[in-house]
Amino acid sequence: MNKTWIIIKREYLSRVRKKSFILSTLLMPLAFVGLFAGIIFITVKNTRKENIAVIDPSGYLKANLESSRTVSYDFRSDVDTGNFVQKGFSAILFAPNTGINQSKDFKLITARSINEIANSKIEKDISRALENNLISQELKIDPKRIDSIKNRADEVEIVTTKRGETGDLKESNQGLARGLGYASGFLIYLTLFIYGSMVMRGVMEEKTNRIAEVVVSSVRPVQLMLGKIIGIGAVGLTQLLMWMVLLFVLSGVVGALVPAEALAQAQDAQQQIPGQAAQTSAAMRGLAAASNTLSTVNWPLLVFCFAFYFLGGYLFYAALFAAVGSAVNEDPQDAQSLMLPITMPIVLGIIIMINALSDPSSSLATWSSIIPFFSPIVMMARIPFGVPDTVPYWQLLLSMALLVGGFLATTWLSAKIYRTGILMYGKKPTWKELVKWMRQG
Repeated sequence: MNKTWIIIKREYLSRVRKKSFILSTLLMPLAFVGLFAGIIFITVKNTRKENIAVIDPSGYLKANLESSRTVSYDFRSDVDTGNFVQKGFSAILFAPNTGINQSKDFKLITARSINEIANSKIEKDISRALENNLISQELKIDPKRIDSIKNRADEVEIVTTKRGETGDLKESNQGLARGLGYASGFLIYLTLFIYGSMVMRGVMEEKTNRIAEVVVSSVRPVQLMLGKIIGIGAVGLTQLLMWMVLLFVLSGVVGALVPAEALAQAQDAQQQIPGQAAQTSAAMRGLAAASNTLSTVNWPLLVFCFAFYFLGGYLFYAALFAAVGSAVNEDPQDAQSLMLPITMPIVLGIIIMINALSDPSSSLATWSSIIPFFSPIVMMARIPFGVPDTVPYWQLLLSMALLVGGFLATTWLSAKIYRTGILMYGKKPTWKELVKWMRQG
């Protein structure tokens, strides 16, 4: 056991002391935030504002079309199909039965392609203008009254609550549960590939450099394999914990920048009657709703389950990756062919997870969250929906027990392959030989 601990310590310290580890750990969250912010910034900056000339003798479009950041409408009478480009317009819009447009549809003539965002906005604005005109002409009602009624109706929200085993009611949010489930499952999916491949590459490097021959002269091959698996797993857990701390600090900084008066106003907004709430900023109500929703999540259980399934899933698959690394030689294509049966369950797990987010209580989601090959990904997608209402305790405990048993089984089988493969050189392995190695001993 002491020799295994020495290997674990070596694998852990040799990686966490690297500058690449420190930089990736600190910069990765910031890089993701910067990437999404950059995408949004580029999208907004590169969206052209289209100037549209409108030909509408009836005048109802002028009364109902409003310019925006994306589209600007102009009702000048000196614009036609021959000069609209020279006058600085992107397109000219003809109302039905107007000028060269003698059809019942609207006609948009452009000099170049209009961006998709502006095109959708034009269609929406025209539909809105027609709706307002029909309301005014046929129902003899001011469209603004209809808008007021719609706004009041839109303010009504459905608050979903769950009835617990003791009869108490707890507020729940399906959107938040889906978001947390997707983030947790997808993060485990990535770590299985990243750190599993890291284990395989580490074993391959030691084998090709003949370091393994020296090491196994003083330690058993199984000890070497376990030390490498646990050491690299500790590196991954350290990185995740550091990311969580960094995100917590960033959240605290953002929270400190929000004035206390704004938070108080947001909380008061939810207690107002519909008529008064209409006078309050929608952003303030959204801020209060988000704060209250996050408080309904069982964070201790979620963090514990995430740590367990991260470690359990990693240990389950890392032993298989280590076995593949010990069996192959210098040719990377040999590793790819042997990795396929290992990676396919991981990919299938993310596909099942997407289905589980839509129906976390389905038979597919339930049994897949119990089977060790899929449970690290699928169960973490189900847990945010609630324990024990969506995920009964027996399912959670059975899933955990089978994952632990699965890790012990894969480690036992992989150790047999590792013991023979780590000292095997110059021969391309086959599945038949791997099965033969597993049967030995």
